[in-house]
Formats: sequence, structure tokens, C-alpha cells
Amino acid sequence: MITPRRNTARVDIDRVSKASSRRRRDAVAVEEPLEIRIAPADGGEHQVAVTMRTPGDDFDLTAGFLFSEGLLGQRSDIADLRYCVDVETQEYNIVTAHLSETARFDPAELTRNFYTTSSCGVCGKASLEAIEIRGCAPVPAEGPTIAAETVRSLPGALRRRQPVFERTGGLHAAGLFDTAGELRLLREDIGRHNALDKVIGDRFLQEALPLGDTVLAVSGRASFEIMQKALAAGIPIVAAVGAPSSLAVDVAGEFGMTLIGFAKPTGFNIYTGRHRVD
Repeated sequence: MITPRRNTARVDIDRVSKASSRRRRDAVAVEEPLEIRIAPADGGEHQVAVTMRTPGDDFDLTAGFLFSEGLLGQRSDIADLRYCVDVETQEYNIVTAHLSETARFDPAELTRNFYTTSSCGVCGKASLEAIEIRGCAPVPAEGPTIAAETVRSLPGALRRRQPVFERTGGLHAAGLFDTAGELRLLREDIGRHNALDKVIGDRFLQEALPLGDTVLAVSGRASFEIMQKALAAGIPIVAAVGAPSSLAVDVAGEFGMTLIGFAKPTGFNIYTGRHRVD
């Protein structure tokens, strides 16, 4: 039986105020590496990536990453997801996706760059072309619509359902909503792209993709990687509490997505896809 990893840790701190300081215990979000591997049915094992994440929902994170990065196309590609047991000390920081016999996997795909950070240095044109080469199609133009009032409610709805953030103040969240503002699924992680991969991975393993009738709300900024992963999952509307990057706006415009930034109870900015906001 797998013992769940802790997503918070207790540390000793000095709390300093204007006139004094005192020793106390505080909760911090756990950050640990997760190594993702692929094992084809014909044998062998390939390291795909290492990402810094908050433990929890590791199988969802693995499946979501492999799908959103274009290495897996459908649920039937995965025969099993397992923590690695071929290590001296089991720390549950290695997950292997064992592929089915029908899965198509080309190890040469692993030589390309994964967009896991905003400092990867890939130019905008190359990034957009990479998405097109992978076969991501624009989202349908008609799509769902969302009321402005509902958009303004998303940050509060996201915040109220972040239990680990409540204890630590240190995690991002990705929430999947319907167009009426009802939360369908939320995941937290120290990395905003990991939180989204956990959401997408859950839906991928449930064979519930694409997500063409949903709205994605993210607690931080909207980056290229957020938009790329949302596009892979077929999400037409993305609302970020923070600012979008220029490349995020380019992706949204190129692929017909609605991108909202600075979402707050008092208002928001629409960068692309104005027709989906009532």
C-alpha cells in the first residue's frame, strides 16, 4: 500500500513584529522532484523529465504532463502507472508510465525541448510552430460563453477551495469550472503548470477530454505553457488572476482561445476572444 506523501511540512521560524520577535512553528509547502519515465511495452525505460512539484496526485501529474506535451494521445496508451520500486530507498519521487502494446511512442520525441519554465529561451515563432507541428487545432469558434459576473466570481471561488494554500500561502491552483461558475475540479501545486497538468491528467485518465465546455481559472499569471496545455486539452476560456505574457496572448489569438487576465471581483481584462464573454 502506498503511503501518501505530505504536501506540507512544519518548520521553526522567528516571527518578527514591530517591537519584538518570538519563536514559533509554521507550515510551508513541500517541494520535491518528480522524475517521469516511460516504459514501452517492448521493453526498456526512458526518462522523460524531472519537475519540481508538491507531492500529491502524482499519477495525474504524470499523465497530464505526457498528454499535454504530446507524448500520449489517448487513455488506452497507458497500461499502468507505478511508483518506481527499483531504488534503495522508496521516496515515491519516480513515476513510470507503462505503455500498452498499441501505444505509439517514438523515443526520438524525447530529444526535443520541453517548455517547463518561462526561461527556456525559445522564440515565439518557434513555439507557435511547435504547437502546430504537434497537431493542436484551434478551438471551435462558436464554443461556450461566460457571463462577466461569473468571471468576476472565479478568483474567490478558486481561493476558497485551496486548503494547502490556506495553511502555507505557497501554492498555485488550477480550477476547472463550468460556464455557470460551478467548480468541477481543482488541484494545487508549487508550480502553476504542474497544477494544470494534475487537472488535465485527471480528466485524461477518466477519458473526459477534450474539455470544450469548460473554463480554466489559474491563480497566477498566464504563461505560454499554461495556454499550450489548455489548448492541448481543448479548453476554450482561460482566466488568470495575474497578468498574461506576450506569448500567452499570441497563442490565444492564434488558436482562437479566450484569454482573460487580472480577474478580480471588481473587473478583468479580455486580451483575446471577446465574443465568449457576455
